[in-house]
Amino acid sequence: MREIVHVQIGQCGNQIGAKFWEVISEEHGIDLKGNYIGDLDHQLERINVYFNEAHDKKYVPRAILVDLEPGTMDSVRGSRIGQIFRPDNFIYGNSGAGNNWAKGHYTEGAELVENVLDIMRNECESCDCLQGFQLTHSLGGGTGSGMGTLIMSKIREEYPDRIMNSFSVVPSPKVSDTVVEPYNATLSIHQLIENTDSTFCIDNEALYDICFRTLKLATPTYGDLNHLVSMTMSGVTTSLRFPGQLNADLRKLAVNMVPFPRLHFFIPGFAPLTSRGSQQYRSLTVPELSQQMFDPRNMMAACDPRHGKYMTVAAIFRGRMSTKEVDEQMLAVQTKNSSQFVEWIPNNVKVAVCDIPPRGLKMSSTFMGNNTAIQELFKRITEQFSAMFRRKAFLHWYTGEGMDEMEFTEAECNTNDLVSEYQQYQDATADLQEEEDEVEESETEPTK
Repeated sequence: MREIVHVQIGQCGNQIGAKFWEVISEEHGIDLKGNYIGDLDHQLERINVYFNEAHDKKYVPRAILVDLEPGTMDSVRGSRIGQIFRPDNFIYGNSGAGNNWAKGHYTEGAELVENVLDIMRNECESCDCLQGFQLTHSLGGGTGSGMGTLIMSKIREEYPDRIMNSFSVVPSPKVSDTVVEPYNATLSIHQLIENTDSTFCIDNEALYDICFRTLKLATPTYGDLNHLVSMTMSGVTTSLRFPGQLNADLRKLAVNMVPFPRLHFFIPGFAPLTSRGSQQYRSLTVPELSQQMFDPRNMMAACDPRHGKYMTVAAIFRGRMSTKEVDEQMLAVQTKNSSQFVEWIPNNVKVAVCDIPPRGLKMSSTFMGNNTAIQELFKRITEQFSAMFRRKAFLHWYTGEGMDEMEFTEAECNTNDLVSEYQQYQDATADLQEEEDEVEESETEPTK
């Protein structure tokens, strides 16, 4: 069985992580104490991917919960799902990172990171055949971004051949919690480019829009946003957790989705998204799911896929449906919107079908797109970054923890390079011959 070790870091990471475990425990028929109460064979068939089996048939999440202050941990422990986690796997400091990336990455976080790695080694040693790690964290604060990227680079050193997957909540312009978000996010992106194999960019602004426009919630709470995230995470991990017609693991996903090593930032999406009121007026069909899935309003990152091109797409359909119909519909979407897909990667849409729908739905689909439009998101962050960095605003908080200004400049350059790399492939065409001819012409032209 291919196991995954899950790490959740910081306040945001722990909240979406806890919600994720709530959703998948329910799908696998595990109650809040860790006992199996389901009645279907497939629920236990690949349970080991995410759960350890303890004595007396208890299932324990293979999760490590990390934070630099005890508050978040206490609220997770006190929540309905709190009893299911292994008590040793709560690791927390007492100082907090104070929204400061340098504290999370260099000072406070560095003191705690060995404890995290010890617990992680325990978890990895009890695995039969570890396939990789998944992290949930945010990029705007101090712990999730600073310590999150520190843990990533340490895992990379110890397990260089395992897949590293992250669900990263990217700061958005409308929902800003702290003024130094652009600094923390840019420093984190700099690390994510080098250290993860795939990163799902989740954006609070996009989640707000979905709650507000589609789900018709007047005042969305973080609970509502986290629910959307957990639905998506549950969808993305479906083919790892259940037997399906097409079994995938993290590595197959990465191989199909990442055409160039640095371009591994995906836009997630989920369908059906309907408000509670209008659910009974809709029949769910495969064409409707395919339609909704590619709708920009269903995307969970605040960038418009119509401004870029899809390099690769993965879609996971869940529920009882005909695979033939799914393939036909996906082909129809590609044919209809052919201008939105790069023509130099043929067959760049991969589809998996799993018979088991999520709780409360007949069928659903989850979307992962590698679209060049994600550069909008990075552009937005670097613009805010350079506005402050030009004036060296707030910099003393970081240099006071031993950071050097050079690090900021490097992170900024790396993120700008990433943006121009996306642009380069957005403009690339399939006709290499034409491009070569043009180059030759310009070389042979007599210089004036």
